[in-house]
Amino acid sequence: MRIAGLLIVLLSFLAQDARADPVVPAAVRLSFDRAAIGVAETRGVADRQSGRPVTADDPVRIASISKLAVALGVMRMVEAGELDLDRDVSAYLGWQLRNPAFPDPPISLRLLLSHRASLTDAADYALPFDMSLREKLDDPRAWDGEHSPGSFFRYANLNFPVIASVMERVSGERFDRLMARLVIDPLGLKACFNWVACDNATIARAVTLYGADGTPLRDDDHGLRPACPIVPAQDGGCDLSRWRPGFNGASFSPQGGLRISMRDLARIGQMLLNQGRVKGRRFLSPGSVDLLLTPVWTYDGRNGVTGETTPGTICRYGLASQTLATGAEGCRDDLFGDGVPRVGHAGEAYGLRSGLWIDRATGSGTVYFVTAVDDDAALGQHSAFTRVEETIAAVRR
Repeated sequence: MRIAGLLIVLLSFLAQDARADPVVPAAVRLSFDRAAIGVAETRGVADRQSGRPVTADDPVRIASISKLAVALGVMRMVEAGELDLDRDVSAYLGWQLRNPAFPDPPISLRLLLSHRASLTDAADYALPFDMSLREKLDDPRAWDGEHSPGSFFRYANLNFPVIASVMERVSGERFDRLMARLVIDPLGLKACFNWVACDNATIARAVTLYGADGTPLRDDDHGLRPACPIVPAQDGGCDLSRWRPGFNGASFSPQGGLRISMRDLARIGQMLLNQGRVKGRRFLSPGSVDLLLTPVWTYDGRNGVTGETTPGTICRYGLASQTLATGAEGCRDDLFGDGVPRVGHAGEAYGLRSGLWIDRATGSGTVYFVTAVDDDAALGQHSAFTRVEETIAAVRR
């Protein structure tokens, strides 16, 4: 089946989930290999108010695929000798980070990146600009009181504000600017975390995220810079000059706030397929790429939770990377339905579903996003991902 046909079917599903709204949601899909990016398939609008058609060059809040981008920045700092994956992060933060129920085991970047640090999202992870991360982590609800660090996998967004705080403390740079220097600029991307570092032309192409009923949920600014790109301070303030390195690593949403187009996301996939090389230049060493993409946790029936919202979607995890098609009991993570162990990351937030997946054996990959997906969208036929995701992920055979 041709990709165009797949998207037509996909959008018929979305029309049902969107309660027959006459304006179709946005959907973009790109295939790529080590050398080239294919022709984009797009349907729908980026902004319902203007009716602007969506393109593969429009930046969208890509949700949890942001975590993989953050991991690239961490590995750049590791290769520069600025960070150690196995050092107690307390040494970087300047204060002791411990699970109060298990005060002895240290917490490392390796554990944080792989969601094995015993953190949870029960205390929330979106902090007001003037709240310290340390204050948030003093809340017992932020911790898993039953499993010690390193013993259990529990997907938690809060891991990534901690990682961002470490990166800021070591570099002295604001997280969004640091990510621009370490990742976005070296890869030649037009992307940013929470819009501040993006130019006006990029912001003008922003994709608005809608709920299934058509309600705008995020980035409904119609091409203009948002008045406040972060979670405001508790007094409503939004003065970025009050930023302090490492005080609040959640400010620029490292867990999900990357705005990036599908064409640029495909370029990240190409870099991974090329073992860290970009247009003949070395971005990461092959060893670092392998380290990121190799699972450090595999579900064995009792050593973790297999999904943030839907059980069975995450059964193997590396350093901010998922591996699909595990084939174990309790796992329904074969998104493509062909048994191929693709690696990458999925995203889900504000009505969006997204994916970056590469097949390292064949040197091929797929990126996509879809907006206006219902929180209760029907699950797929061969996985615990949604039917919408299965449809858009389907490949030519």
